[in-house]
Amino acid sequence: MATISSHVLDSVIGDHAGGLRIQCYQINSPTDRNLLFDVVASGEGRIAEEIKVADSSSVELVFQSAEYFSSRGMSEQGIQIMPEVVVRLALPDSSAKYHIPVMLSPHSYSIWWSGV
Repeated sequence: MATISSHVLDSVIGDHAGGLRIQCYQINSPTDRNLLFDVVASGEGRIAEEIKVADSSSVELVFQSAEYFSSRGMSEQGIQIMPEVVVRLALPDSSAKYHIPVMLSPHSYSIWWSGV
C-alpha cells in the first residue's frame, strides 16, 4: 500500500494548519474519480493515510482552504477566490511513501515533494 502524507502550515499565523480537511481521489479517467479518503489534519497540521492503488496510478489531493480560513475568521468579507487547493500526483510505486508539504494562505499556496 502507498502512503500519502502531508504537513500543512498556515503562513498567515506562522503555525500548523490543524483542522484542515483534505480529500484524496484516485483519478480513473478525466471524468471518473474515486474517493480514497476524507480526513482532517491533526493539531500539528499532519495527515498520513495508506491507500491501495496500482503502480502508475494518479491521485488528486484536495485541500479545503476556504473552509479552513473561513472557520478562523480569515476570509476577506466572504471573498475567497481559491476555495480549494488541488494537487495531482503520479504514484509510480504503489508501495512507496509520498510526502507533500504545503504552505497555505487565503490567496496563495506553495507545495513540494519531499521525496519517498
